[in-house]
Amino acid sequence: MKLNEIRDNEGARKSRIRVGRGIGSGKGKTGGRGVKGQKSRTGVAIKGYEGGQMPIHMRLPKRGFKNLFRPDYNSVNLGRVQAAVDAGKLDKGAKVDAAALVAAGVIRRVKDGVRLLAQGELKAKLSFEVAGVSASAKEAVEKAGGSVTVVASKAKAAAE
Repeated sequence: MKLNEIRDNEGARKSRIRVGRGIGSGKGKTGGRGVKGQKSRTGVAIKGYEGGQMPIHMRLPKRGFKNLFRPDYNSVNLGRVQAAVDAGKLDKGAKVDAAALVAAGVIRRVKDGVRLLAQGELKAKLSFEVAGVSASAKEAVEKAGGSVTVVASKAKAAAE
């Protein structure tokens, strides 16, 4: 394969149909819009507009709240860490923090920190430095002979 031979698959790009060019084209007269009425005309806003009446999406009560400042953690399960250790991407004695997990390919990028979760089994003795840890994950790490240190996440450090 050469660069000049690369092209889209057959049918991946459809050419635009010029509507309204005579009835012989099959898309003439009404131009594929059916017949008469508001929907056949241009500039129709039927879904949101209710003729000047307060629209339903504004009449209904609003609930909930999305906190823009909530930290967004990378969730990492113990089984995934153990798989990286088995593959030789993480050293058994080394400190495991966000940078080490990125280098090992366990997470793609560091968000506001790493939260350690307990799914899977950990056999290696590792010392973790993470922004958060579940109680069961901490117990599993200590059972394997390792340790967990909770450090301030990027979000908390920026706020302080």
